[in-house]
Amino acid sequence: MSQPDQGNGHTPATPVSGVDDGDHRRLAPRPLDRPSVDPSLTAVFGRPQGVETAFDGRRVNGSTPPMPAAPPPPEALSTAFGRPPGGDDLKLQRPPGADHGVDPDIDPVFWDGKPAGDPWRDPGSGAVIGPPAVGEKSGAPSGEKAVPGPQLSVPELLFGRRVKPMGLVLLLVAALLVGTAGGLVGWLFGRAGNPLTDGGVTLAEVKPAKERPVGSVSDIAKRTTPGVVSIEFKGANVAGVGSGVVIDGDGYILTNDHVVAPAVQDASAKLTVVFTDGKRAVARIVGRDSKTDLAVVKVEVTNPTVIQFGNSDDLQVGDSVIAIGSPLSLSNTVTQGIVSALNRPVTAAGENGGPQVTYDAIQTDAAINPGNSGGALVDSSGALVGINSSIQTQTGNSVGLGFAISGNYARKISEALIRTGEVKHADMNVNARSASAETAEGAQVQNVPAGGAAAGAGIVEGDVITRVGDRMVRNAAELTVAVREHEIGETVPVVLARQGRELTVQVTLKSD
Repeated sequence: MSQPDQGNGHTPATPVSGVDDGDHRRLAPRPLDRPSVDPSLTAVFGRPQGVETAFDGRRVNGSTPPMPAAPPPPEALSTAFGRPPGGDDLKLQRPPGADHGVDPDIDPVFWDGKPAGDPWRDPGSGAVIGPPAVGEKSGAPSGEKAVPGPQLSVPELLFGRRVKPMGLVLLLVAALLVGTAGGLVGWLFGRAGNPLTDGGVTLAEVKPAKERPVGSVSDIAKRTTPGVVSIEFKGANVAGVGSGVVIDGDGYILTNDHVVAPAVQDASAKLTVVFTDGKRAVARIVGRDSKTDLAVVKVEVTNPTVIQFGNSDDLQVGDSVIAIGSPLSLSNTVTQGIVSALNRPVTAAGENGGPQVTYDAIQTDAAINPGNSGGALVDSSGALVGINSSIQTQTGNSVGLGFAISGNYARKISEALIRTGEVKHADMNVNARSASAETAEGAQVQNVPAGGAAAGAGIVEGDVITRVGDRMVRNAAELTVAVREHEIGETVPVVLARQGRELTVQVTLKSD
């Protein structure tokens, strides 16, 4: 029985159970804790049924199977890379040559501790370039020039072998025949594909040329179109195209004031005149009349085509007229129509807040569109009888109601502008509005400035003016154009209605 150890103060463990081994007791092994195994894991990782040992039964039984030997190498590889027949040394491959004998003076083995005399056997030797694969003896004899072999001919190049010339000719003939036949078949199919066509048709034509007698529209257009120009204005903020008429050989061109007004209001704008032959010239403004929408510009040109004025007073309703200009920027455009009405007073707002524009117009159904402004209205003789100026429309384009400033009046204004650069108009010095009653219609006077022509003649506010000189007045616009037909300082009879009575007064016109 063991006794307590008095030296360290510990008491030895008392075994619960054990085996008596003389004076000592040995501890028994603890019982194994075997946790339960999941049946699913057993089915996956357990031994197959009937197997009681490890999976490799061969090693468990102590019988290791022999290692499989590799198949013998092919004869070609053995011949190329095997040891020489009858040799059993382990040296590296010998250098190429007829003599493979070993020279003991220069062929010691490098692994015996001796320096290798042969670089083929010394892995530390430098790389060298060997002799050529073909020796010099196999080439041409020394000193002799190699003769090139025969070159390939065309038949050999194309067909890989020699071909008889006759066979080649026959082949080319056959190819031509096949191509011709194919083209003929294609042509026949092409004709059959569209039975409505006829490749051999020749249409008849009239031999005599079209007659253009003197006075025809074509004749008039040919003579007058070169005298009508396009006027372009272009600046930083404005751009547009109008028309103009050359009225003098010195380069004077008559146009509308609203065509040149943008170039006056924008200092960066420039006026350019473009003739029918493509020549361009810078235009300078000679004078403007904003009240009648007329202006004159001048260009430096040589021998321009000039359109002469006709007598617009001779026009009658129904007479043929031609409008020429650049509508919608389409230069050299000619349209034909008739005179729809005469002495049609037209009033329009001034350009950018300027004075009201009023003029006596010729109404025409010749197509006039934006860009025709300032162009020519000529009669059946080619004479200038009007300056196209405006249209009446609800769409912005021509609806057959175009208006041109009377040619006689335009001539009067343009002469004054060329002479002095400005123009003055006769004025009655009254403000009026259109009035209409059961018995009469005219221009009712709104106010009469003191010192004016009307005040001097005794016209008072409320009077209704019905006639000026020989011209009937039916509205305020017609009063303006009727007065402007006369000269400054001229005395004209004016018929008016006052409190149911008709009076005639003499009015001496003054300047506006």
